[in-house]
Amino acid sequence: LSAPKAAGSLPGRSPFASGALFSPLNPVSGTPMLERGRGTWRHEGCARYMCSLSLFHYSEYLVTAINNPRSLSLDSFLLNHSFEYNLAALSSWVEFTLEKLLFPELKQITWLSTVGLLMVIFGDCLRKAAMLTAGSNFNHIVQNEKSDTHTLVTSGVYGWFRHPSYVGWFYWSIGTQVLLCNPICMVGYALVSWRFFRERIEEEEITLIHFFGEEYLEYKRKVPSGLPFIRGVRVEL
Repeated sequence: LSAPKAAGSLPGRSPFASGALFSPLNPVSGTPMLERGRGTWRHEGCARYMCSLSLFHYSEYLVTAINNPRSLSLDSFLLNHSFEYNLAALSSWVEFTLEKLLFPELKQITWLSTVGLLMVIFGDCLRKAAMLTAGSNFNHIVQNEKSDTHTLVTSGVYGWFRHPSYVGWFYWSIGTQVLLCNPICMVGYALVSWRFFRERIEEEEITLIHFFGEEYLEYKRKVPSGLPFIRGVRVEL
């Protein structure tokens, strides 16, 4: 892919070359090995998690390069999304490691890990479908000013949910913890993600109502947000 240079991007580096940043996270065998004394510590769920995590962030960059190359930068990987996001990831790794050492049988629930993998695949595919459907209208940052080319997208996955990219990320994030069989982070991710997206959706819908007025209000009445118990901003007429 050839795209104009964006602020913060590295000169001469294509999206595919930038994917090398994640090469340590892509075990070809599908089974990571951590040496413990004379034995080998294997866990397929961990390998799938690492591949899913790297694919999620790399595809965020790739789809942005396709949709909106002028806004492309290293921030498009979303690796530096927020302090809270990084803390959540670190917490999940700590929980997995401690429980693997103290309660190894907890990490051997194959059916649960498989459910998590399906959630991860569904969530990531839904999010990327939302990004591709929205095209140049999609941006990682809530826009305060309406551009001349900005249109309200209501087709495709946006006909199912008003915020399919958030729905995808919500179930993807919870799925990563189900995949790892992390009971504490499973609950924590669900609660924190739900609260984050509730606030984010309300903030975004205020802007969308300002941009599109009655057109968005009509869309809002017909299509659900997609997230449980989140109705979005309330408008009193």
